[in-house]
Amino acid sequence: MTEESVRAVRATVQIGSLTVDGFMLPDGGYRMSQTQAAECVDLSERNAREFLQSKALKSLLGEGYTPATSEIEPDAGQLRGGSRIRAWSLEVASAYWLWQAARGNKKALSLVMALLTETLERRFDSAFGITRTEEERNELLSQRVQQLQRDLEILGNAYAAEDEIRSERDYYERLLRENGIDPWRVPGGGDESG
Repeated sequence: MTEESVRAVRATVQIGSLTVDGFMLPDGGYRMSQTQAAECVDLSERNAREFLQSKALKSLLGEGYTPATSEIEPDAGQLRGGSRIRAWSLEVASAYWLWQAARGNKKALSLVMALLTETLERRFDSAFGITRTEEERNELLSQRVQQLQRDLEILGNAYAAEDEIRSERDYYERLLRENGIDPWRVPGGGDESG
């Protein structure tokens, strides 16, 4: 992992209902705080830091990929709190959210899905000459994230009920077998002597 220290311009970036500090480097590249990338999906900065050393990052971005973590020094007039921030490229932040979604993080899944939809929608809007303001896009993104979170909650509850039913079935099957009874034998079948 390489680390560079650069001066950057800070701006507030709206991602649906989320607000993060965005940084623009002198070369025009963008960065976001490692801590805020984790907070966007309800995880700790430590989790984000560990991701940088994980095989998951290399599997998502390629074996030869070496993440560059920037030590951002905001311009003097923009200081709020600490003067240095560990920042990730947008590619690393995206890979982190995608990895968390794949691991079952519902907040990450709804965020990634909503951002993917917005990306496609922007391209379709462009092709069809549709113009939307950033405010409209953020509102749509917020609505999508909230709807996806509700849908995932309902889906999660449905799977939880199935898990409980399966667990109960397994318990009774085990109980019957322990008492010498084949739980899947049809009563009155040809095995019984009469």
